[in-house]
Parts: sequence; structure tokens; C-alpha cells
Amino acid sequence: MDFKEIQELIKLINKSNLTEFKMKDGDFRLSIRTKKYGKGRPQVIQQPPQQVVAPIAAAPVVQQPPVEPSNASKAANANKSAGNNDGAATGEAAENSNLIDVKSPIVGTFYRSASPDKPPYLKVGDMVNVGDVVCIVEAMKLFNEIESEVSGRVVQVVIDDASPVEYDQVLFKVDPNG
Repeated sequence: MDFKEIQELIKLINKSNLTEFKMKDGDFRLSIRTKKYGKGRPQVIQQPPQQVVAPIAAAPVVQQPPVEPSNASKAANANKSAGNNDGAATGEAAENSNLIDVKSPIVGTFYRSASPDKPPYLKVGDMVNVGDVVCIVEAMKLFNEIESEVSGRVVQVVIDDASPVEYDQVLFKVDPNG
């Protein structure tokens, strides 16, 4: 029941001789009581509806196919197993540890561009500044522009275009030193 319908209902009750009205529709409850107070005007008391929190379904698990290691990583692994740790693997891990995640502030559908015929807001290698629009998340037929809270170079687009996203799900990885 929306606000206008509630207003109409209150007007109808005021015009009638009812002193109490209760309504229940699913989780929505409305209770209106009227009392005569001087000059024949009723006082309307409205209880606020109870807030109901719907459970959020878990995000689907997507399995990635195994990735073939490149020749460079095969060589690094061979050196590591031979006892020659030159720091290549730890340097790569340290490089990934300074990345900042740009996360979805809402649940909805992720879109990389404003419309299908327009280019994406961000691609890998693009520079992004605080306040730049990075994508759109559609929630309940509303298209919400998501702005970056960090500056740097985009190193990874984590999610596919037109995919569902959950609250706090990582959308992009940004290197602030980029």
C-alpha cells in the first residue's frame, strides 16, 4: 500500500462513523483509531508499519577453469623447487597486495557502460580519479551511477557486463600507484 492509498483510506474513515480500523496485508499492518474531540473533528492515530527485512540469496558460485601457467611462471616455479628463489614470486604477490578494490554499494545488475551502444566507462589500463563514474548498477529499475572512491590505474575488471552483483562485491581492482 502506498502513501496516496493510505491518505485516501484515512479520508474515507474520517467521513464514516468508524472509530477503529485495522488492516493486514502480508507483513504490512495498519491500525487507525478515531476519537471525537470538540467541534466534531476526529483524531486519527496511525501506527507505523513494521519493517521487514527480506533475506538476501547467496551469490552464485562460478567456477573458473584452471589457468595454464605461463612460461615465465613455470620457470619461476622450477627455480623455486630447485632452491633458487630470486624473489619473482614474492614480488608478484606484493604487487597484488597493494591493489584497491572498487566494490558495489548496492545489490543489482552491473553494467560497464551507459547504454549498449556506448563504450565502457573503464577498461583495463585506464586511469580513474576519485568521483569518476566507473559503472552503472541497476536496482529496481533505477540506474545508479557508481563513482570511484580511489584514484589509480585499473588493472582488472572483475565482473562481466550485465551480471548480477551483491552488496560489497568487488567490481574493479585499481593500482593506486598506477
